Amino acid sequence: MDNAVVKRSSPSSNISEVISKFAKVCKFRSIGVFPDQKSNSNEILVDDKAKETEICDFNHKPSSMIQTFSWDDGEISKLFDIVSSLKLAYLEFQQAHLPYDPDKIIEADNLVVSQLEALRRIKRLYLKTIQLNAKKTEIAASCLDRLRYEIEVNEKHLEKLKAQVRAKESEIHSLIKKQECLVAENRKLENRIVSVSSFEFAFRAASKSVHDFAKPLITLMKATDWNLEKAVESIVGNVTFAKTSDKKYAFESYIVRRMFHGIKLNPCDVTELMSFDDPLDALTAFSDSAFSRFCGQKYLLVVHPSMEASFFGNLDMRGLVLLGKHPRTMFYQIFAKMAKWVWILGSFAASLDLKAKIFVVRRGTSFSGVYMESVVGDEKEDGRGDLSVEFVTMPGFKIGDSVFKSQVYLSKT
Repeated sequence: MDNAVVKRSSPSSNISEVISKFAKVCKFRSIGVFPDQKSNSNEILVDDKAKETEICDFNHKPSSMIQTFSWDDGEISKLFDIVSSLKLAYLEFQQAHLPYDPDKIIEADNLVVSQLEALRRIKRLYLKTIQLNAKKTEIAASCLDRLRYEIEVNEKHLEKLKAQVRAKESEIHSLIKKQECLVAENRKLENRIVSVSSFEFAFRAASKSVHDFAKPLITLMKATDWNLEKAVESIVGNVTFAKTSDKKYAFESYIVRRMFHGIKLNPCDVTELMSFDDPLDALTAFSDSAFSRFCGQKYLLVVHPSMEASFFGNLDMRGLVLLGKHPRTMFYQIFAKMAKWVWILGSFAASLDLKAKIFVVRRGTSFSGVYMESVVGDEKEDGRGDLSVEFVTMPGFKIGDSVFKSQVYLSKT
């Protein structure tokens, strides 16, 4: 029987069954041999139930508090120790019968029962461990399935988010392109606004410079006894002036026609030219420039030799200009200032993105407030419907939708 117990102790699945059968046999023999010791046996059974109840109560605690069992070397060694102790206890139990010793029998019986109880505790702990492991496996499998489902859902959601990100990136790329186009257009518009503003400044400066040169010209003509009436008539023909002082505009018309005659709108850098306050300094610094040649040619065209000779008693200035030089006189300085602004105006007109178009209003044309303005500002006083153009004192320019009005002298029709 001892050998049977030892042989069946190796398979873990049969250990508990063998121990239970072995315990029942031992208890049966103990009770059968000592019928007068039932009270002790009952006490043992009661204690066993109490211990079992205690174990059951322990098993009802939360899983985190349950002690688990693992078949490591220490536990296996402990199991073999219990079995060995059980064998020795059973041997003592048998030896207590020969010779018959009731006290030793009871003591040996208690020892056997205690060892069986230790085996039963291991059995219960082992079974509980199996249940817990099975439950853990089930929970782990359930968690794994849930995690797989969540991963699948999240992956689908991630794909949607990636698609949304790609769509947003495409939209952002498109918006960046649009922004770049808008920035480029705004930059062009800003440059155009600046250029148009600069052109307007040059337009006003050129108009004023013509007026400033006409003053000394008329003064010198008066001083040298020129017939101003005939001069005006030769310039603009038969014109009825509202005031005698308005005849000065005829000389401005003469100067403008000469200065803008044959002018070519060529783009060029006028930054350095504009940096000089005195145009004679610019002519000296850039004596071989296009502006220098333009200034000399226009002087010869505007100031007739007879006029210069009567003004100064000689043609010295004309001689210097013909040699490509520029005399430093007050009269020539005023002329050079006018030539400077006319040159700058033409350069600005040619440098704009939208090329400027110069226009001149013909005599007899009905007044139009869109393209014209009166040089004396009388178009509002006299009304517009019965006014017509007599002559032009400043040509007009059209740049895209912007119009710089031509300055004209008006008369009633």
